[in-house]
Amino acid sequence: MSDLERLKGSIPPVVTPFKNNDVDYDTYASLIDYQVAQGSHGILVNGTTSEPSTLTIDERNKLVDVAIKTVNGRVPVVAATGSQSLAETEILTRHAVDASADALLIVTPYYIRPPQRGLVEYYLKLAATHDTPWMIYHIPGRAAVNMTLDSMKEIRDKSDNFVGMKHAVNDLGFVTECFEALGNDFKVFVGLEELSWPMMTIGAAGLMNAVGNLRPDVLAEMCDAAWSSDIPTGRELHQRLLEINQSVFYDTNPIPMKYMMKKLGLLKTNEHRLPMCPATPELERRLDGVLERAGLVTKGRAA
Repeated sequence: MSDLERLKGSIPPVVTPFKNNDVDYDTYASLIDYQVAQGSHGILVNGTTSEPSTLTIDERNKLVDVAIKTVNGRVPVVAATGSQSLAETEILTRHAVDASADALLIVTPYYIRPPQRGLVEYYLKLAATHDTPWMIYHIPGRAAVNMTLDSMKEIRDKSDNFVGMKHAVNDLGFVTECFEALGNDFKVFVGLEELSWPMMTIGAAGLMNAVGNLRPDVLAEMCDAAWSSDIPTGRELHQRLLEINQSVFYDTNPIPMKYMMKKLGLLKTNEHRLPMCPATPELERRLDGVLERAGLVTKGRAA
């Protein structure tokens, strides 16, 4: 197993740039370098913000390869390898393992709404094929299925390399219950921006937030504040990010994110693949105001 001590901190789900409907791997590599330079503690490949459901298996696998090559060991690379299909998840997982990803993030199978016993068997079948540390991506708002504490306890008992979860639910109580049942070494990553600071203060290992595409340095500082028990600094950063955190969900993620990244010069275009589509003119104006009030742009230009 990889060095689990490195698996912590701000690990943003980097967006997938497109150019004329093709994945722009060169720009993707530049975004990875940007994250490392700005202090992110790791890279998440093919997270929700990466629009993985619009990508082919080969494209998702190549993004993993590009990320690992670009990072070159500087920070951990977490590969999101989940799908609604076991067969597809097995292909994605095997590739990430063979490519030496530091950890895996596997979303609960979406759309089909499986029973808990099916989820347990699904994850255990996948875990039996490798020794790489892996985590559950718990996002019922998108997947339409919850993981129960009993299910996670059973998986934890039967899979030594099940090490944590990304929790994208507005439920701090469940996180505390997880620590009680699964141990304080269970790695919970925040997947809902508004809970970043609160969840870190009760023991979360780090953040996997879309807004990290914009302000990786601030999220890294927030993690440092939590680790050093610097409550005033953490609260100040939490409040400073409030409107930007909210803006991520002014439309379906990553529509607002990609527009703001273009505005800041991080992307040449805010292109998406259907059925996703770019921000409307009305949304653009609203997001321009967010960036101006955050001090990230001045009179329409990047500060």
